[in-house]
Amino acid sequence: MDTLPIIMTFAAAFVVGGLLSFFIMSALTKKKRKKIVQDAEAEAELVKKEKMLHAKEKFQELKIEHERTINERNSKVAQAENRIQQKEATLNQRMEEVSRKKIDLENQRENLAQQLEAVKTRIGDMDKERRQHIDKLEAIASLSATEARNLLMKNLKDEAKTQALSYINEVVDEAKMTAGKEAKRIVLQTIQRVATEVSSENAVTVFHIDSDEVKGRIIGREGRNIRALEAATGMEIVVDDTPEAILISGFDPVRREIARLALHQLVIDGRIHPARIEEVVAKVTKQVDEEIVEVGKRTTIDMGIHGLHPELIKLVGSMRYRSSYGQNLLQHSREVANLCAIMASELGLNAKLAKRAGLLHDIGKVSTEDPEQPHAILGMNLAEKFKEKPEVCNAIGAHHEEVEMTSIIAPIVQVCDAISGARPGARREVVDSYIKRLKNMEDLALSYPGVVKTYAIQAGRELRVIVGSEKVSDQEAEKISMEVAKKIQDEMIYPGQVKITVIRETRAINFAK
Repeated sequence: MDTLPIIMTFAAAFVVGGLLSFFIMSALTKKKRKKIVQDAEAEAELVKKEKMLHAKEKFQELKIEHERTINERNSKVAQAENRIQQKEATLNQRMEEVSRKKIDLENQRENLAQQLEAVKTRIGDMDKERRQHIDKLEAIASLSATEARNLLMKNLKDEAKTQALSYINEVVDEAKMTAGKEAKRIVLQTIQRVATEVSSENAVTVFHIDSDEVKGRIIGREGRNIRALEAATGMEIVVDDTPEAILISGFDPVRREIARLALHQLVIDGRIHPARIEEVVAKVTKQVDEEIVEVGKRTTIDMGIHGLHPELIKLVGSMRYRSSYGQNLLQHSREVANLCAIMASELGLNAKLAKRAGLLHDIGKVSTEDPEQPHAILGMNLAEKFKEKPEVCNAIGAHHEEVEMTSIIAPIVQVCDAISGARPGARREVVDSYIKRLKNMEDLALSYPGVVKTYAIQAGRELRVIVGSEKVSDQEAEKISMEVAKKIQDEMIYPGQVKITVIRETRAINFAK
């Protein structure tokens, strides 16, 4: 019971102490807060002053920049005003000058008008005087002015005609003399500037061998190799006592070349039998065809002629193995082309076009399209077919006067062709007629059905006719031989006699697979 008051006392003391501590702490917090507020206000004031100072500086910078921009604009405006004032001053000066010149022109026009009136008056007076003089002259001459003028013009015309005719005759006579001399000079100079060899053609090619042992291998057992070679090439192979030489006889130079090359390959290879002979001949024939194209290309390149159609190039190459009256056709065409170029240059014409026409003028002789046509017409048709120029086509067709000459190049080609063919030793008509006769003989036999190949050999004294065994029987072969002999006898002219040999072979071919 005594402890309760004590406890109560302690409790009261504790409560009073707590309240006292609270009030003390509240008083301290309030002071602290007041100080913080004062510090914040002082810092805000400092920040405010700094911002105001920065704003003033920025305003001063913007003000200075604005004033500078305004000054620049004012300066530009002032300069523009100065230029405008200068232009106005210049325009004013020009206007004053224009006004002054206008006044001067008005004064000059008035003066000219006065002078024109004076001139008109003077002309009128002169016309009156002229009329009076004409009337006096007409009275004296008893002729009117029109009659006198016509009479004078008539006399002048007659005199002019007489003088013109005299002058024309002098010019024509002088031109004839000069043209004759100039033509002779050009032709002589052209011939002198072209150096060519004298052509010589024959119907025999000599094939040289290392030893006479090769002759037996070429003949073969019972002559089967030489017969196969003659049948495949159409040439007569002459193996006689001539040392280290075999003769290849025939009128066609292409076949002779094929036979020579085939013999060369067979001798080098050493295998000589009928099957091998046929294989080599076929291979060599293809090589010769390729060689013809190559010769044509080399010729056009050497002559400086470009843009020829491939078929024309092939025909040009074929000229190497053809002859005209014993003259090699390619050599003749090259010679004519060079002559045409030189003569055209001398005359001031197109030398390249003339050379082109000269090279192609005899292509009709190597074509097999229509042998009945003249070679000039055939060559012209070929040139037109392969898009040659009209001048070239006309020159080809007119060089033997089969067609009318329409270009200036045509007479040049005709003259140069005659120059080339008329050289001493250039041509031998006997050889050409001989070759033509053999060709006609072959074509005659080839016209029969079943005939595969025909070869004229032994200088035209023998005609070998090869027929297909599946198309022609033995009896028909004998009949063909008789008919060909009779037809040659009736239609052709030839010395001596011609032997017709019809060959019919039966072949059995199979393949081992």
